[in-house]
Amino acid sequence: MDYKEKVKNLPNSPGVYTMKGEGGEVLYVGKAGDLKKRVSSYFYPHRTLSERITALVQQVKDITYIPTSTEAEALIYENSLIKQLSPKYNVALRDDKSYPMLKLTVNEKFPRLFITRRKINDGSIYYGPYTNARLLREAVVLLRQIFPLRSCGKMPKNPCLDYHIKQCLAPCIGEVDETDYSEMIAQLKLFLDGKRTELLKRLSEKMIESSRQEKFEEAAKIKNRIEALSAIKERTVRYGPMSELEELKNILGIKGSVEVIEAFDVSNVMGKESVGSMISFYKGRPKKSEYRKFKIKTVSGIDDYAMMRELINRRYARLLEENKELPDLILIDGGKAHLASAIDELEKLGLSNIPVISIAKEFEHVYVKEQKDPITLPKESKALYLLERIRDEAHRFAISYHKSLRSKRIASSELDEIQDIGERRKRSLVNHFGSIDKIRRAKLEELLKVRGMNEKSARSIVEHFKN
Repeated sequence: MDYKEKVKNLPNSPGVYTMKGEGGEVLYVGKAGDLKKRVSSYFYPHRTLSERITALVQQVKDITYIPTSTEAEALIYENSLIKQLSPKYNVALRDDKSYPMLKLTVNEKFPRLFITRRKINDGSIYYGPYTNARLLREAVVLLRQIFPLRSCGKMPKNPCLDYHIKQCLAPCIGEVDETDYSEMIAQLKLFLDGKRTELLKRLSEKMIESSRQEKFEEAAKIKNRIEALSAIKERTVRYGPMSELEELKNILGIKGSVEVIEAFDVSNVMGKESVGSMISFYKGRPKKSEYRKFKIKTVSGIDDYAMMRELINRRYARLLEENKELPDLILIDGGKAHLASAIDELEKLGLSNIPVISIAKEFEHVYVKEQKDPITLPKESKALYLLERIRDEAHRFAISYHKSLRSKRIASSELDEIQDIGERRKRSLVNHFGSIDKIRRAKLEELLKVRGMNEKSARSIVEHFKN
């Protein structure tokens, strides 16, 4: 094994590493605050190692790693992998008072997560034991930032400081119901079991569903959780390691850069309030300053293909006119017909050289130009995960814009019925509150804060919705 080539590709950052044998079997799982420094230490010349580690090093044929945001997080993932894989050279730890464990009190209506050294048969779930109490305490702090569970032994009548610093959802005052809290517990269990891919997919689906139901605040919270977890998405490193973008380049056969990816989606309900979205990713991350919203202008009724043509034409005709940089790859949310529409429009603009693909949601098939059959990527593919992330973000952005326009239209039409509310005040109200439901619930003093509103018109609104 040319371990120097393996080790030099490791980052100087926290993570979990695995050492594998000739047949790909996992021999050892370890954690590190600095992966390169820790793993290279096994191969220092003239270093005295124990018989167990010497035997391990002689059998290692491959090294892989999973990056984490902190060493504390690596501690959690190391334990879950050891439990799953039972590596030959990891020393088994006993569940006794020598080592701390994590206790998840699933026997309670609103479960808690805390550190304990005592394991009892009370229906709780225990994780561990762990070898480093300090890192475990840090890990619990991290987990509570992502999964804000209650920490109090007995729920108080008033919310504590944790609620105000957004580290508890405050079930004590009914700020979260049992169903939503249980869903968060299920997500935490996936995390502690090391099932990050499954967890991120579940969160993405829930975020999209929340957006569809116009629960935008809930969708935003889920999005924040996804972003926090995405930083620790598994990346496997082998000889000459590949990133998401490098894997995507290889799959698509792109020779140049794929740093800038632009994605499109359309949204409408029965052809009404038809809109489109364009989002941009740079080096695998959202670049929100480049996001664009479109009101469909040239298409009436339901014709997603024609709408996609309009989006492509408007976006790239403008970039050409302004002599701005074009993307390295274009992603369309849809199937083969959606892709064909986009390709045809790009060819009309003389931009047939830009790679363009589509991803169909039902089976996650990836369609490419001049290829009859779609590409089916394995579920663990980093490239697929990247494409899904970009596609879902384009969809979320289109849906939120569509809902916003529809909400404003409904609000404007209902406000027409209220005396003393003219066009200017109507626009101010809609812009200030965002939806008719929020205007309906607004108190007199809140209405008076709206630009151009006086007490008479504010009282008219209150009375209208009161009656």
